[in-house]
Amino acid sequence: MVTITRGLLSVLRERAATRDPDGVTVALDATAAGDLDGAPGLEPTEPVLTHFYLPEAGASVSAVFGVDIGRPSGAALFVSHPTGRQGVSETDDLAAAVLVATPPYEESDVQAYDRRGRRLDLAVVDATPPEESLADERPVADGPADDPADGPADDD
Repeated sequence: MVTITRGLLSVLRERAATRDPDGVTVALDATAAGDLDGAPGLEPTEPVLTHFYLPEAGASVSAVFGVDIGRPSGAALFVSHPTGRQGVSETDDLAAAVLVATPPYEESDVQAYDRRGRRLDLAVVDATPPEESLADERPVADGPADDPADGPADDD
């Protein structure tokens, strides 16, 4: 079974609809159910898809070197098939789980598959991941940073 938050699924469906007739591929990552608000009935260690990685990240490196560093392996992939073809196709990137969306991109138009194309159950939960911040929570030194090339600091 693949479990995803309703909020994430909504964002992914909207992205697919906006990009139609072009397809989208988005790497997804998970949070343990025990770390979520509103995930009763799930085992605390059960992975729940809660985050996505912007597909455009790392595009310039990929264009130059042919290596896609902008998309980590993640826990799953979301792909859209604007042609309406349900299931994993030969041109899809693969992951342990692949969520395939087809027009009109309603919640019922999204199905989960394993990397071999076998259908998996998809559970949508009204849970929210913990709040995260990009702010660095480490204390900032008052003076200039020590340069290791200067050698050990004098403690006189």
